[in-house]
Amino acid sequence: MEEEPPIYRLPHDTLHQIFSSLPLRQIILCRSLSKFFLHLLSAPSFLHLLSISHPPLHLHLLALRHRHTPHTSHTSHTSLSLFDPDHNTWLHFPLDFLPFHSPLPVASSHGLLYLWAQPKPKPNANPSQPDTTATKSLIACNPLTRTFRVLPHLGSAWSRHGAVLVDADHRVMVLTELAALYCHCTPKWLKFSSNLPSKPRSPLLINHSAFALCDVGSPWRNQWKLFSCNIAATPSPSWSRLERHEWGDVFDVLKRPRLVRGHGNRILMVGGLKSSFALNAPCSTILVLRLDLDKLEWDEAARMPLEMFRAFRESTKFKVFGGGDRVCFSAKRIGKLALWDRCAAEGEQWRWIDNLPGNGDGLYRGFVFEGRLHAVP
Repeated sequence: MEEEPPIYRLPHDTLHQIFSSLPLRQIILCRSLSKFFLHLLSAPSFLHLLSISHPPLHLHLLALRHRHTPHTSHTSHTSLSLFDPDHNTWLHFPLDFLPFHSPLPVASSHGLLYLWAQPKPKPNANPSQPDTTATKSLIACNPLTRTFRVLPHLGSAWSRHGAVLVDADHRVMVLTELAALYCHCTPKWLKFSSNLPSKPRSPLLINHSAFALCDVGSPWRNQWKLFSCNIAATPSPSWSRLERHEWGDVFDVLKRPRLVRGHGNRILMVGGLKSSFALNAPCSTILVLRLDLDKLEWDEAARMPLEMFRAFRESTKFKVFGGGDRVCFSAKRIGKLALWDRCAAEGEQWRWIDNLPGNGDGLYRGFVFEGRLHAVP
């Protein structure tokens, strides 16, 4: 019988003192070594020691959403995959502390992770026949401290079709053609009609306002416009078109535009740069535009290098996620992510992210996770 490592026989208090001197990134990596270290470094006594021995630490990571397919939609995903751009490293946060089935992370803000999940199946249930009638719940959790809270119940249609938005004050909005708004200081959802002309694309929640792109064109030609909504205007917030004459044709130069939250009070709009205004004009590269919400002025933030864009040229569509000054791009059959990193130590740069979880051949979605030990669900 194999003898257990000597470190396992040390008192837990001693190990807590040793590991508390490590940087937070190293502690997270050590959690993945074994079940012993996972439980040791997740114990409430150790987390309390970290909270008093470490300054408030933030980890700015890029999180991947699990891709649900007909073969994987009912499997139990037990970890959240995150990429650390500063150290070019993948991290994995276990989600097995949640008493739920198939957790699907969808959003994050200021240290809290938001996900949909179903109640775990009954002990006598057949695992090969999952209960598709079980209603999903929206959950806020901190994967660093392994604590969670279940938000007020919503109907199943919201989990299937709704985009989950969260702001710095932990207001949560679930948006479809209708909208449900939840404020952390009240025990219920405030529901209101969206009055949008079409299904909102890539909505964002910034400083008490929601933003989304909507198609106001015809069945033969898309015409995208920016809409905004002041969610503080209760009890009946309404959407309106946000535009200025000075913006000119800013929405016409991009193919398949998407919104991403920028740094501070800014919005990024990302899409393929059309080579002309013809109906099916090819794209010459991927362009990142930036809107300053204080000045309501657009400028160009970045454009993808041509040698990198060649990998995206054959894709009919691509996905964009990230935030601040870091944006990721994915497309089918590429096998890696393209990253625009304005925060890089060497200055603004474009680079590839390799070693993606899974087979790496699909469209990856994600969001920014800012890990905080002191965030409370």
